[in-house]
Amino acid sequence: MTDHWLCPDQLFDGTALRRGMALRVTKGKVTDVQPTMALGDQARPRSIRGLVTPGFVDLQVNGGGGVLFNHTPTRAGIAAIAAAHRRFGTVAIMPTVITDTPTVLAQAAMAAIAAHADTGVAGLHIEGPHIATARRGTHHAGFIRTLDATTINLVTDLRRRGIAVMITLAPEAASLGQITALATTGAIVSLGHTDATAQAAQAAFGAGARAVTHLFNAMSQMQGRAPGVVGAAINSETYAGLICDGIHVADEMLGLAMRARPVPDRMFLVSDAMPTVGGPDHFTLYDAEIRVANGRLINSQGDLAGAHVTQAQGVARLVQRIGIPLETALRMAITVPATLIGAAHLHSLIGRAASDVMLLDQSLHLVGTLSDHSGTAIDNHRA
Repeated sequence: MTDHWLCPDQLFDGTALRRGMALRVTKGKVTDVQPTMALGDQARPRSIRGLVTPGFVDLQVNGGGGVLFNHTPTRAGIAAIAAAHRRFGTVAIMPTVITDTPTVLAQAAMAAIAAHADTGVAGLHIEGPHIATARRGTHHAGFIRTLDATTINLVTDLRRRGIAVMITLAPEAASLGQITALATTGAIVSLGHTDATAQAAQAAFGAGARAVTHLFNAMSQMQGRAPGVVGAAINSETYAGLICDGIHVADEMLGLAMRARPVPDRMFLVSDAMPTVGGPDHFTLYDAEIRVANGRLINSQGDLAGAHVTQAQGVARLVQRIGIPLETALRMAITVPATLIGAAHLHSLIGRAASDVMLLDQSLHLVGTLSDHSGTAIDNHRA
């Protein structure tokens, strides 16, 4: 059989959670979504338990499956990282190259070009090297430099090729004119790893910056007389990424920030995942070992060095620990990031490959994907 009508308990269509809906899978693709009551007698719908949703979108992925993008800035490296995250329900990633040499950055750009049309690749995230040393986190101080024509030309070339680009930088490391030049290409300029004042952040937003990288982490904090980048971002209409693992930011602070935003649909989940997701519990970064200890990724000094979390875990935590409505959490992991990078197809069901559509159980655990394999509708592969 190549045609199925499936009736899940709930369906997230990229905008809202809906009940009483059926979706049609034809030759491995979702071709229609209709109210169950509107189906004709010939449809013969099959009920399935759980929640059907487009797969997750992650705009900050440093690694996965034992592969660190900085160490393997190749098309094959991107494929391995994307495959590791797909096991956990994430079907589109922005491989992220962090602060490194100009050679590694150029190799990462070439890899993004080579992988542009590959399944699961949503573009390239350049996180550094144009950041503030004071807020570098685990980024190598020796590679930090101010924004230059080399990076601007590299981003311009990627954008001319139609590749989505997010570039995280500190206002201290770039002029407002340079921020505007990057934004004019269509790249998403995101403020991060910065000790800038709220006023400097607001000026950067005015110059074209559209996002903030992992809100609260590696940036000037919000205080009574000094709002910092955190306060400037929360008070603005800019987009902001969040790591929701209960480690990088307290759950209470995430909830507070989300309630305080002046407009909806500006917060999105990122994993900031390292090679340990779907891989061994340790890896090497800048010639130093990073390991998982009690769920935390730490270096030899015990400092945080990236995250060991998936988008699926982030969604579950938003709902179960922070009390965010499921519909909102799904939008944060799918719709908002897809909208930010101009990839509306990533939050739609219609036209999607069945392997890009996930099935979650009542506890929001990933059960599998829709498929058209051997006449059955469910691929019971468990992540």
